[in-house]
Amino acid sequence: DPEVVHTWKSNTLLLRFWVNLIKNPNFVFDIHKSNIIDSCLSVVAQTLMDSCSTSDHTLGKGSPSTKLLYAKDIPIYKQKVRQYYLDIKTMPTISDQEIQVMLAEESYNHDSDVSTKWALYELYTYAAKYNEELTKTLENEESSLKQNISLKLKEVHTE
Repeated sequence: DPEVVHTWKSNTLLLRFWVNLIKNPNFVFDIHKSNIIDSCLSVVAQTLMDSCSTSDHTLGKGSPSTKLLYAKDIPIYKQKVRQYYLDIKTMPTISDQEIQVMLAEESYNHDSDVSTKWALYELYTYAAKYNEELTKTLENEESSLKQNISLKLKEVHTE
């Protein structure tokens, strides 16, 4: 069913990722989001959601002003979303080998960008902050009990 495929594509990339990013720029940028900015971003996010929808929304006098703001543009955006999916569908297939080569090149090119020591420090800081919750969870997980992970976490904190 093409409608199910369209909905699935919209939910996995456009809506789950981009709407979340649009509504929460503070996840990526070190900014304060005021109520006014939040309202504006909500309108943009709602417009994207409406553009990805396969159903047509009938608007009237009782419709929220935020939906009326871009109502005349939604059909254009819907067509752009459909064209985007069609363009992706018609792209040439990439082999597993090509993906592996590209990932290896990217890994090599950015090897010095990753600081293992810093990442370990951040993990340690997180584990120290949430030590009690992590320990309780690990003590209740069968797979972590078999590997004594909670004991290993305690050893890290006592060293």
